[in-house]
Formats: sequence, structure tokens, C-alpha cells
Amino acid sequence: MTNTSPNAISNFQAALFALSLDRHTDTPLHVQLAEALRDMIQRGKATPGARLPASRMLAAELSISRITVLTAIDQLIAEGYLETRRGAGTYVVHDLPDMPPLPPEQLRTPPAPPPPPLRPFQPGLPCLESFPHVEWARHLERSWRYPHPALTGVPDPMGWMPLRAQIAAHLSAWRGINARPEQVVITSGATEGFELITRAFLAAGDSVLIEDPCFAPMRAALVRAGMKVRACPVDAEGMDITTAPTEGAKLAVLTPSRQYPTGATLPLARRAAALEWATQAGAWIIEDDYDGEFRYRGQPLPALASLDRAGRVFYLGSFSKLLSPALRLGYLVAPEHTLPALFRAMAETGARASVVPQPALAGFMESGGFSTHLRRMRRNYAKRQEVLRAALAGYEDWIIAPPEDAGMHLCCRLGPRMAGVHDTTVAAAGAKVGLTLRALSVYSTQAEPAQGLVLGYTAFAPDILEAGAKTLIALLQELGR
Repeated sequence: MTNTSPNAISNFQAALFALSLDRHTDTPLHVQLAEALRDMIQRGKATPGARLPASRMLAAELSISRITVLTAIDQLIAEGYLETRRGAGTYVVHDLPDMPPLPPEQLRTPPAPPPPPLRPFQPGLPCLESFPHVEWARHLERSWRYPHPALTGVPDPMGWMPLRAQIAAHLSAWRGINARPEQVVITSGATEGFELITRAFLAAGDSVLIEDPCFAPMRAALVRAGMKVRACPVDAEGMDITTAPTEGAKLAVLTPSRQYPTGATLPLARRAAALEWATQAGAWIIEDDYDGEFRYRGQPLPALASLDRAGRVFYLGSFSKLLSPALRLGYLVAPEHTLPALFRAMAETGARASVVPQPALAGFMESGGFSTHLRRMRRNYAKRQEVLRAALAGYEDWIIAPPEDAGMHLCCRLGPRMAGVHDTTVAAAGAKVGLTLRALSVYSTQAEPAQGLVLGYTAFAPDILEAGAKTLIALLQELGR
């Protein structure tokens, strides 16, 4: 019971003192109190200008600590429901707009939906369970507990400079690219990189050379930008610029380290020819190096950009495949003379990459944790590729899995027993038995595209790969009868 006379307290105070807080729920007491106060204000039980009882009195009446009361009050002050008057107490604000109370179902936070099932052999995903969560959390907490003033102001649209410096150092060591940090531009991924370059240096209707087959989102991004896309078939050594329809072309998009999705590596002679064409034609090259770090025998091949002396190559990289697609961080390395135009193009739309993970990633790279993670994943992925190839060995009449020195997927051809069965038919049938099979033909725009399956292996443990391979073989044998 309260020692205060009932005649001396308002209806609002009486309602407050009558609150019942549940000590057996997971919801903290200060959150319960803040919700109750907010509800009273929204429903008009606390009129504008009404004074709250002193925090000590309210704490005593509700049998809770004064810290709990002050925490709840501070929250509602931050939300604009309450205000303090120096030496006079805490009051409901006068200029509170009319706000109808939210129905209870809108006040409850719905549970997060379950993620879609990850099924063999979905390509393009890293080993998600190997993400260094503890180390990442430490870098994230360190960078934002006491953030650098530049992080809380207007961010640099080109990206957080310490991260750009770490990327430049990484590319020098791993890919042979010598670039200043200022030449690195942080993006939300490869698609933004394509759009940024075309917006800065091309015009609608310009012709662009792309590989065929190729990464479909890249082709779609170029088409959205109004480019005229010319598909150039690749062979066992990638795209040959000397036989491509280059007349009038302003840009070529290449995956020289490992063609996507076939896995072909562009030899030195073809790299030199592509650079010579770009220099003579005043054209540009985008080098999409989506998984160049994952080479399992020997050092990663030098990037095409490392051979560029005329400043015609833009180099694209992404952390989605190196760490996690949830980061939504990528980068491009631009020739120095293109930076003013890139800055103007970036300013038109603003940066899409969140600044929040950038200082943490910079710290992770500077600590050596990033390089350690890449070396660990390179060993892990090499073993997983061996497991998948071993599981498919002996069934070459149905599927042929070639050895690969690098990458995150196998581009497999269908065997002779599958003659007459389209790869899209196999992919559709695989979905019914719990497999994610990408038909090679869907990456192409040719009238008679090559047939095969793109099998990702890096995201799956060895036992899952072996079980998936058995399911796939049984499916192929059924379809190939």
C-alpha cells in the first residue's frame, strides 16, 4: 500500500502505481515499464503536460530498482514521449501528435522466417559454418564501441579509407596488382560495380562484349543500363578477343583467372591481345575476379589488371564468396585517371555499401585473420572438390567431372548415356529430389548451347557431398534409360 493519500495523486499516478510487472517472463522489467507508460500516453490516460511521480516513489510503489525506472524513462525521452524540466521533474510532452494505439499484433515482433534450405549443389556460396564469428564480432565491437569521428559523420562515398588500404595491400600480395588505396572503391557487390562503370564511361546504346556462357546477373545489369550486349562464345581457353566482333565495342567483360561458369583460364597470349585491343580501340575491360584467391595448386595466377600499363582495366572483387554473402561488400580497382569520373557517378546515387561492416573488415584484414581464413578455406575447398570428384568417378557414362586447379564449383559435362536428355530437364528433376542443379545451358544465349551441370561444392560438408552425388547418379541413371 502507498503512504500517499488517494486524494493527493492523480488518476495517471494511480494507474502507474497499479501496474503489475511480470518477473517470470524473458522481457526485462524496464522494457515492460516503458511499454506500459507508452501505452498510457498513446491511449490518453496520460494527458500532455502530466507530471510523472518521482523515480524513487515509482520504484518503491512497483518494488523495482530506481535504475529500472530511470532506464524506462530515458527510453521514452529518447522516443519523444517524455521531457525533463530542470528542477521540476519529468512530464508528458505538450506537442505530442495524435497517435492511435497500435493493435497488439503490431506491437509484437514476429519471429524471423527460417532460411531457405541449402541443398546440394548450390554454387557460389562459401563455407558458411566456417565464418569466423567470434573474431568478426570482436572487430565489429571494437570499431563501434568508440567509433572514429569519420564513421559517425557523412561517409566517404568511395568507402572507408582504412579498408581500401587493406584491400590494396591484399591485392598486391595475392593478385600482383599494385594500386594505391585511393584507386579502390567500395561497392555493395559486383552488380553495382558494373553499373557504376557503365554509368561513368559508357552511354546507352554502346556495344559491350561479354563471354558466352556467362554470369547472368552481369548480363542483366548491362542490359538494364541500356548497353547492346554482344555474346562471344568461349572455348577451352576462354574468350579470344582476336575473333570476337569488336568493331565499335566500348567495353569487354572478362573472367580471365577462371571463366564463369566453364572454369577456363585465359592464357597469356589472349590476355595480351585483350589489352592491346583495349589500348588501340580506346575501350575498357572489366576483369571480374570472383574467386581468384581459391587456387589449390600453386599460387593464384596474376590478375589481368597487373599487366595493364595503359590504364584500361577495371578490376572487380567481392567478399560474398570469400567470407559471406550477408556482408554485401565488394570493390573495384580503377585506373587512376578514371577516379574523378567514378566519383561523379557515385555521387549521383550515393554509396550503396553500408559503412557499418567496413571498419570491422579493415581490422580483420589488418590483423592477419583474413589471410588465415583464406588459406584455411583453400585447403578445405580443395578437399571438398576431391570428395565430389571421387564420388562421381566411375560414372562417366552419365556425368564427367573434370579435375580443376581452382574455383568453387565443377562444370560437368553430361555423359554419352545422357544423349537426348536436356540439362534443364535434369535440373528440374533434381529439384524434386532435393538437389540444386544449375543447367549449363541457361548461362548461354546461343541457339545450341553446351550441355552440362554446374555443381557447387564449397558450402557442403563431405558427407553431404557424397550423399548428394549418390542421389544425382541415381537420378541420371533413371533419366538416361
